[in-house]
Amino acid sequence: MPLPAEPQVVFLGGIFFILALAALYIAAEIVWPLVFAFVLSLLLNPLLRFLDRLHVPRVLGALLLVAAVLALVVGLGTAVSGPAASWAAKLPDGLPHLFQRLRFLEAPFTALQHFWQQIENFAGWQTGTDSSGSAFLTTLLTGTRSFASGFFTTLLFLFFLLVAGEIFLQRLVEIMPRFGGKRQVVDIANQIESDISAYLLTITAMNAAVGIATAAVMWLTGVGDPALWGTIAFLLNFVPILGPLLGILIFLLAGALAAKTVWLMLLPAGLYFGIHLVEGETITPMLLARRFTLNPVLVIVSLVFWFWMWGVPGAILSVPILAITKIVCDRVRPLAAFGHFLEG
Repeated sequence: MPLPAEPQVVFLGGIFFILALAALYIAAEIVWPLVFAFVLSLLLNPLLRFLDRLHVPRVLGALLLVAAVLALVVGLGTAVSGPAASWAAKLPDGLPHLFQRLRFLEAPFTALQHFWQQIENFAGWQTGTDSSGSAFLTTLLTGTRSFASGFFTTLLFLFFLLVAGEIFLQRLVEIMPRFGGKRQVVDIANQIESDISAYLLTITAMNAAVGIATAAVMWLTGVGDPALWGTIAFLLNFVPILGPLLGILIFLLAGALAAKTVWLMLLPAGLYFGIHLVEGETITPMLLARRFTLNPVLVIVSLVFWFWMWGVPGAILSVPILAITKIVCDRVRPLAAFGHFLEG
């Protein structure tokens, strides 16, 4: 694993890396839809090739796949919009009862708030009446709105990547001066598509299983609207760590609004947490272990970093970006040491 020996190479590489990250941050509204469309194209390319074998024109096949993605999103939104509106209407009357039931937690919350206030004062984070907690919530909501507004841009990029995305690979192979370089480019492209497609298919299947299990739990515990809660669990599970944590809070609130006792209030969130432990700590790692051995610390760092860069879209794309980086580094000799560093 060769390492750069000349200081100039290290300094120039570091400067280029910093400038590239700055460009990604400034042009986030354009870049993240393109990256998201590229990841989706990796998932949909095998289906597009299957349609090609059925003699479906490539443009028509790409249009059908994009329409299917749009129909899936619109269908999910239509299915959950009614129940979500009814639950939102319960909040004004339900929150006072919730606070009354959680009165026994008032002292711990007050102590935690006082402790966090001391940290903010010590670190100089306090600015006016805002706090880092509210700032985090604002960032989360802003990222969600940004994700919704960039969805149609993603679909536009996705259509053209499916139609003409292979042209970039062909041109890159053509400009490589040696046959070994051409073969390396094709190998990297095939490996990225194979591994990322397997990752996305596995994660989507497991998230669907989590959604179905959560819907069953909400129905059995008397919360109601299983389609709504199953869809929420399915979508939140695409965001590592932050998604399940937000899900626990949502299901705790739903249980508080539907249950009459404290233990029944905690039951939906507790069962959801148990489902997530079984899926996230046992089944999914076992299924992905043969293809992905990423450093778990770097997975957390990547999640926090890309959430800071791009909000919710960055959190969803953090693991695919890290996996693509490792695949490229493992197959480019000057970057092999960095790829080894990313390995779990």
